[in-house]
Amino acid sequence: MSDPDFPWLNEFQRIDFPAADTATNEGIVACGGNLSPGMLLSAYGSGVFPWFNEGEPVLWWNPDPRCVIRPEKIHVSKRMRRRIKSAEFHVESDSCFEEVIRNCANIKRRHEDGTWINEEMIDAYCALHKLGYAHSIEVFQGEELAGGLYGISLGRCFFGESMFSKTADASKTALISLARASIDIGIELIDCQLTTDHLLSLGAEEISRDSYLAELESLLKYPDKRGIWNIFQ
Repeated sequence: MSDPDFPWLNEFQRIDFPAADTATNEGIVACGGNLSPGMLLSAYGSGVFPWFNEGEPVLWWNPDPRCVIRPEKIHVSKRMRRRIKSAEFHVESDSCFEEVIRNCANIKRRHEDGTWINEEMIDAYCALHKLGYAHSIEVFQGEELAGGLYGISLGRCFFGESMFSKTADASKTALISLARASIDIGIELIDCQLTTDHLLSLGAEEISRDSYLAELESLLKYPDKRGIWNIFQ
């Protein structure tokens, strides 16, 4: 829940987040503020992301270690290669961003009650999409949206936020497709935030927060890849 008294920052305004070494053991570096474009872009540029439950103040996280995927190291099993080559799925980018994020919000996940992707989050990331910073990868099975993911792009880094799958392997196809396209468009790091066995099976690795932040600083020196993505043509 945003703080109504906190300034609303536009895309050109920035705010400094607390240093990473002030984080709690869980990785929380700040509490409060809002999800305005400038606040969100300030966060990602500092290696920070929001994650909170409905009705709670916005919590800002910078965990240690960090889970990342280097696009050239994405692991594609023989089975997934066959699945992707079968042309059962059709992959697009930025064709229905809001539908992707709403599917991510509605998908049922083990060990989770409800969702952290509430209407406030949806509105905030849709606003960043309209500004050209937030992007989605869509996987279609025929005419139906079968899976996808969304995240933020700054410099040569893509900050993955969430993914969903209605059909087996659809979210894997989205992530593999993003990694392969990232090599072509110059994205060198996909930030997965928190480690899961699923991500590790696809080639993700854990690195220390210090290593992540040093790498991020270098990657953010490059121009942002703003605008509507059309990376699968």
